[in-house]
Amino acid sequence: MENRLEDRFWYLRRPVQLLADVAILSSAFWFAYLLRFDFNIPEYYVTIALNQLPFVVFIQFASLFIAGAYSIIWRYVSLGDIKAFLKAALISGIILMIIRLVINAERISMWQVPLSIILMTTIFGFAGLLGLRVLRRFVYEVSEKRGFSLAKRRIKKKPALLVGAGRIGAALAKEMVGRADAELDIRGFVDDERRKQGGSVSGIKVLGGTNDLARLVSELSIEEVVLAIGKAQGKDIRRILDICRTIPVKAQIVPSLNEIAHGRVSVSRIRDVQIEDLLGREPVQLDDRNLHDFLNEKVVMITGAGGSIGSELVRQITNYKPRQILLVERAEYFLFRIEQELSLDFPDVDKVPLIADVGDEARLIEIFSEYKPEVIFHAAAHKHVPLMEKNAAEAVKNNVFATRLLGETAGRFGVKDFVLISTDKAVNPTSVMGASKRIAELVIQSLDGQFSTNYVAVRFGNVLGSAGSVVPIFKQQIARGGPVTVTDKEMTRYFMTIPEASQLVLQAGALGKGGEIFILDMGAPVKILDLAEDMIRLSGLEPYEEIDIRFTGIREGEKMFEELEITGEILLKTGHPKIFIGKLATYSVEEVDRILNELGTGVKANSSKRIRSIINASLPEASISEQGTGDPPAEFGVKEKRSRAATEDLGTAGNIS
Repeated sequence: MENRLEDRFWYLRRPVQLLADVAILSSAFWFAYLLRFDFNIPEYYVTIALNQLPFVVFIQFASLFIAGAYSIIWRYVSLGDIKAFLKAALISGIILMIIRLVINAERISMWQVPLSIILMTTIFGFAGLLGLRVLRRFVYEVSEKRGFSLAKRRIKKKPALLVGAGRIGAALAKEMVGRADAELDIRGFVDDERRKQGGSVSGIKVLGGTNDLARLVSELSIEEVVLAIGKAQGKDIRRILDICRTIPVKAQIVPSLNEIAHGRVSVSRIRDVQIEDLLGREPVQLDDRNLHDFLNEKVVMITGAGGSIGSELVRQITNYKPRQILLVERAEYFLFRIEQELSLDFPDVDKVPLIADVGDEARLIEIFSEYKPEVIFHAAAHKHVPLMEKNAAEAVKNNVFATRLLGETAGRFGVKDFVLISTDKAVNPTSVMGASKRIAELVIQSLDGQFSTNYVAVRFGNVLGSAGSVVPIFKQQIARGGPVTVTDKEMTRYFMTIPEASQLVLQAGALGKGGEIFILDMGAPVKILDLAEDMIRLSGLEPYEEIDIRFTGIREGEKMFEELEITGEILLKTGHPKIFIGKLATYSVEEVDRILNELGTGVKANSSKRIRSIINASLPEASISEQGTGDPPAEFGVKEKRSRAATEDLGTAGNIS
């Protein structure tokens, strides 16, 4: 509110600004004549100068408006804004010289300014205009520092250190220094690069490295340490947090480059360190030209559009200006939520919220007939492993048969591209959910040979923060005071952030030619126990002391380690360093139809045992419990060896997700 009032105040004072500019330009012109005649202007030239003055000032003013100099807010004037004044000076100077040298007309001779006067008045006049604005900014910043505003004077600043004297740290320092409303009093930088130590950024000195944090916090009475490292690895952030914890001092972080680049936050939006920061994965570099060709001006359908992955796909897709986005979702609330978000954040996007079950053929035909989608991202699925162990028929019905129905409908209606969202749990599956997604992949590959549509699948692992995933569960348990439940001390998983996974899914879809199963580089596996301990500490508590961790044992269908071996021998490279093509064993159309027919009898009978038996018989790599107890079949050891030998002979990547 205060800023709006100030802006109105300065708009009212625009005439004062214009009068000041007139005075400076007029003085510069007159001073140029004084210099030209050694401060003794002949009477004849005084008359000429007085006639030329309004004309010259008019030309200079017109040049300022053409160059956009009056669109600059004076209090934020910077070196970049000098270009506008240089451009205006050049325009006015060229116009005056053309009138002097090119145009030969008796009636305008009195406006033909001598070249020496043109040069001097241009230099003096525009330098004066820029100097006035720099002076006004200086006065404004001094008044801000002294806190002339009573409201701002009440803010108590926290003494702070910035870790990282790079681009992000410099941007934060520039934004914070001199602002009376800034909450931080930045007293120095800390950076481990020796060449930066002893130097300064925005007038703030680099005082040492991270090993000096304890000493600097004590000497400077620091209350907060802010991590401002653009491409920090998770291990680096964790190390600095451990140092801050032992001092102790509060640690916060500047949003990642990925968040800033996508316009979600500004560099000054300092926040608490989150578990995503500890992953330390670099921002995904996308081939925007390829994605633009893939999505721009297309009708794009996203199934499961209200889910964690589906909704992020929607957000990412809007950046490429599709002609229309079809939001397909059967959960009313989730559909309402993503539609409202788009209405607020992307009001110009043509979006169509569609309540539909992808297993409802009549509804799908209605949608395809009316909207004619060109690209489909199929994110709708049942994904919760223990729940699907208890509801095997529903897992197969939704993940397999609904996928086939959607895929066939897409093929019949001539959809150009179809992207299935798959999972690393489809690798050597030990759960009904994982097996159902593996069969869905087979369905997609089978359809690719029957229709002109390009069908591809994209596999990735766990997504941090997605619905039903471990992170929101841990957050709820910590909020309740614990205990935090972990299945086993040694259990590991691969993790990605929701934006990273969604961006790579889009990129994989754009790379697909049809029939591929893309596998995303998931980085290094993370121990679930380490994840739990980190989340407890990030909440300001100590694991095992203030929040207990309880081990519950592996649940039905779960693995101790997800299999994701990325080596050059069993994966084909693509045009993107984080996306690979798995050389997986393929099935004929007849084999896929046979598997689906047999599974259909199990689903019709709602027989979990029969479904499990069919899966184990149909997929050599599958090892799911046929009793639903979580224990693998008796022949597991022999079967696993046979499966791995078979896939190695085929040159496949059956043990990759």
